[in-house]
Amino acid sequence: MKIAVLGASTTKFGELWDQSPRVLAKKAVFEAISKSGLGTRDIEAIFVGNMLSGILGGQENLGPLFADELGIFCPAFKIEGACASGGLAAHNAINSILGGQYKTVAVLGIEKMTDHKPEEVASGLMAAGADEEREAGATFVSLYALMARAHMEAYGTTEREMAAVSVKNHFHASLNERAQFNKLVSLEQVLSSPKIADPLKLMDCSPVSDGASAIVISHDRFTGKVIDPVWIVASSVATDTLALSQREDLTSLRAVRLAAENAYKAAGVSPSDVDVAEVHDCFSIAEIIACEDLGFFGRGKAAREIANGKTKLGKGRPVINPSGGLKACGHPVGATGVKQIVEIATQLRGEADERQVKKAKIGLTHNVGGSGAIAVIHILRS
Repeated sequence: MKIAVLGASTTKFGELWDQSPRVLAKKAVFEAISKSGLGTRDIEAIFVGNMLSGILGGQENLGPLFADELGIFCPAFKIEGACASGGLAAHNAINSILGGQYKTVAVLGIEKMTDHKPEEVASGLMAAGADEEREAGATFVSLYALMARAHMEAYGTTEREMAAVSVKNHFHASLNERAQFNKLVSLEQVLSSPKIADPLKLMDCSPVSDGASAIVISHDRFTGKVIDPVWIVASSVATDTLALSQREDLTSLRAVRLAAENAYKAAGVSPSDVDVAEVHDCFSIAEIIACEDLGFFGRGKAAREIANGKTKLGKGRPVINPSGGLKACGHPVGATGVKQIVEIATQLRGEADERQVKKAKIGLTHNVGGSGAIAVIHILRS
């Protein structure tokens, strides 16, 4: 498999009160097309990753809505898979090219969340949870708190080590002008922030965000005017039980392990080959578990390695979440999986400015839906 990323763009993430989804979509897609060296007439299909447009906005028909807004009248599809919607949109777009249906397509990930009440957003997000979890009044922060507690009991992971994830990601975001939070935070600030679901605190949690990201991808025979494109060399999806209570182990996500195993095999690489990764740190414990499931560190060792700076820019390999991750760059849920690909493509092109990972050649994205019911892994190389 060899798919070229010809253009990639993301809007700023944050509380974008003055920008509608239509405006955000146009910004992201037109900038990605401009960077690709192509024109709108070259786009043969549009894949839109989004989770909450029907629940919060009352509009499900996003494919033709954005095709109309963009003036690109081509086949257009909405792809939904909870917080993995963006990654799944990319996966489906890649397969449409590999299957010979299209040559060049655009992938848009988008979400507008801050226009709605917090309780409406929380309820909407739990649409990705199991019936029994909703009936019990659970939210995703409480489900990940259970996972955090299990990891702490199994491996001695501490609250200070989890807080170090947030500190590191805020440092990376301080170098990213399009991140939601550009300010540094201290370990003490994270640890003293209000508890949301013990042991997770406010500063362990990703924020409610608005934003859009887009990529233009093509078969290797149709690379447009881009002389040296970045290549997607693996795209893998796996699933697990919807309910957390049905899983054998709360300290690991089986869907991630399976998707990663298949992606590494398809790309012909191992975890030690990865220079930079964007992982789904919806909560600080999620990044710790991801680094273990992806094979970057042994089981029960990631928290200490992250706290010791092994994944921080300029300190070690792989650098994790140079964009700031979901925690500090922001988490407009439908956009996240596409933003991750944008960041890795930017890194592999050497265009990440102050947050550039030196000599980055191989990158990985890890996008998760729900509490790990679905996972999407992409591997890219320059």
